[in-house]
Amino acid sequence: MLEARGISFRYGPRDPLVVRDLDIAIDPGEVVGLSGPSGRGKSTIGRLLARHLRPTAGAVTVNGAPLPERGFNPVQLLSQSPVFAANPRWTVRRIVGEAWTPDTGTAQALGVRPAWFSRYPHELSGGEMQRITILRALAPDTRYLVADEITSMLDPLAQAEIWTALLKAANQRAIGILAISHDAHLLARVADRVVTV
Repeated sequence: MLEARGISFRYGPRDPLVVRDLDIAIDPGEVVGLSGPSGRGKSTIGRLLARHLRPTAGAVTVNGAPLPERGFNPVQLLSQSPVFAANPRWTVRRIVGEAWTPDTGTAQALGVRPAWFSRYPHELSGGEMQRITILRALAPDTRYLVADEITSMLDPLAQAEIWTALLKAANQRAIGILAISHDAHLLARVADRVVTV
């Protein structure tokens, strides 16, 4: 279980709390939607759960243990802008290979074409790069994904294709997902339950 217990967060010592005394838990294989108006800390919560930020108070654990300080993080963050999650000087093969060497079936299920692996991020579209970052995040040791508005910039067809492939892969491996979105209709389709902040 990925669990945040009593977490609070502020960006600076004199700043107001962005997240206040939040409890949230995600079981293996469960998809939890996170909804709420802009400015309520949804993306901050996602970064806290993925250890990109450290809570001011409270704790985030996986199966009762703190997230590792070093090495591979079992909670992977997927962001709205995949181009910023990749080194622009690296080929796609190196970007994905930093985490694992994916099998052909997983790549094909996500719609990743073999020709993309020799390209650089600027040579791919936003939707193509999002598929690449999802493929990288689906490394064997991944147990949870935080998907922060991952398809909000894409057309409806690309949205449906990416979510269908992601949910299938997560279901096969019992990967829990926190799906952060402003889109209530999307969350109604993909989430087992929705938490509002």
